[in-house]
Amino acid sequence: YSDHMENICGYLMKYTNLVTGWQFRFFVLNNEAGLLEYFVNEQSKNQKPRGTVQLAGAVISPSDEDSHTFTVNAASGELYKLRASDTKERQHWVSRLQICTQHHTEAIGKNNPPLKSRSFSLASQGSGSSPGTQRRPSQNASSFFNISHHRTLAASRKAQLLQPDHLGEVREMMSRAECQQRELMRSIEGLPSSGHFSSLDQDLLMLKATSMATMNCLNDCFHMLYQQHNALQKNSLPAGVTINWLETKSLLPEHLENGGDPRFPAEERKGPELLADTPGETDGSHLCADPVDIDPEEEVEDSCELTEDDLGAVEEQRSVILHLLSQLKLGMDLTRVVLPTFILEKRSLLEMYADFLSHPDLFLSISAGGSPEARMLKFVEYYLTSFHEGRKGALAKKPYNPIIGETFHCSWRVPKGHVDPPQTSETTVDSMDQTSPQEDIVDQKDYYTVKFVAEQVSHHPPVSGFYAECPERKMCVNTHVWTKSKFMGMSIGVTMVGEGVLHLLEYDEDYTFTLPCAYARSILTVPWVELGGKVNVNCAKTGYSAAITFHTKPFYGRDVYTSDRRGEAQPHKHGGE
Repeated sequence: YSDHMENICGYLMKYTNLVTGWQFRFFVLNNEAGLLEYFVNEQSKNQKPRGTVQLAGAVISPSDEDSHTFTVNAASGELYKLRASDTKERQHWVSRLQICTQHHTEAIGKNNPPLKSRSFSLASQGSGSSPGTQRRPSQNASSFFNISHHRTLAASRKAQLLQPDHLGEVREMMSRAECQQRELMRSIEGLPSSGHFSSLDQDLLMLKATSMATMNCLNDCFHMLYQQHNALQKNSLPAGVTINWLETKSLLPEHLENGGDPRFPAEERKGPELLADTPGETDGSHLCADPVDIDPEEEVEDSCELTEDDLGAVEEQRSVILHLLSQLKLGMDLTRVVLPTFILEKRSLLEMYADFLSHPDLFLSISAGGSPEARMLKFVEYYLTSFHEGRKGALAKKPYNPIIGETFHCSWRVPKGHVDPPQTSETTVDSMDQTSPQEDIVDQKDYYTVKFVAEQVSHHPPVSGFYAECPERKMCVNTHVWTKSKFMGMSIGVTMVGEGVLHLLEYDEDYTFTLPCAYARSILTVPWVELGGKVNVNCAKTGYSAAITFHTKPFYGRDVYTSDRRGEAQPHKHGGE
């Protein structure tokens, strides 16, 4: 291990910016200081370096696109994209950089070691120790390692006295794993460079990189746990003080009152049951409460129209955009790229999905079609107008990324006079009853209510789901979307992977549809957005389908290519007359 801690130097290609591209630079690895420095050439290495990056906490990642490129991602956020002359030289640099990074990262951890394993007693807790040295091992450790969710108060107090320091045990296990990982690296690097088992074998190189990345990830996770543990210890309450979370939750609405009772009916119904079935101590199994019912009657109507100012020319932000573009390459996924705030919208992506139902009258009128063909035509009409409402004009801005588990709720009240009345057909496929949906429900209101809920179900990849329903019209729609964004030079393309299904319960029909792609054009001048691609709408029961083509603006010329005869949305029935 110590043999690999020697200083190394040599020429590597460094990606500088979008204009100059890759340039040769002379790099020096200073193992003692934990620095990677580079100079314009070897003759200037005695001068001040052109750039320096701290390796403590950095991530060294070989590229999976070719066998020459690798990246150095520092903890400060600085990124070096480097390229070696061949596979062997890349592995040489990557191995030395990873060893240096690991050494200095561990040195930081040794300067802040975890607490030693020790036993706790009533005397030690009751002694006159300073507030900074008082510990609550049972509650903190159980919150991290989930020891038990069901125990009595006596068992909880006993665990407080006898439970060891789990972070110390984890540190010992990780030390043993690090030693084994170093032995593995020595064994692989000790193999000959040619033969049946070579040190440059692709599988062995992948094993080395994977094991090193795994240990780095475990070290980062342990460091985060240790910091959270220390923060909780510093803010811990004196011994003997307990918190009943259920009482705090039940009393929380009373503290939030401001001239009225803001409690939800669902909370009032389930509150007494939880308190009756819950013992006196805190039970982790009850912290995950049942989903809260959302009552549309308690929602507040939007007070103002949400408008977005056009970006206009981006001359002032050109340097920011050029710096961002220098870190990108064609086809690169932009999911993990941090974008400047001036190109972000005021709303979350989940709220933008609600624009899909901004014409609820057309949405409800789908079920009013008297025949399968009429219902397909009404669905296509609603489908096209939904994008018109969501993208007013050519404003090009990106919504905020929702966090996993984030939800958005809203509803629409549609006057019944604005919705086409249900129609009956003499030639329905399933000979349905002639009774309209409204006659089955007591007509107490003069409007329909369309409820909408969206949730972020995955963060990587970013997948959102949204659902809307109108029980009075016996219809609902369920959609899941995975947004994949790619860098395309002077534009950005967003592919919306997924599909939606509209259920017409009265007719037992399911309309499956896909979503078009979105493109942000001219990101260096005046950004504008357009939709493009082909989408399909089909109903398996009736056999009707529609193929819709969104034409993008041609590369040459100023006229937008709106439609042609072949790309026109035309419902047709397969196998019919």
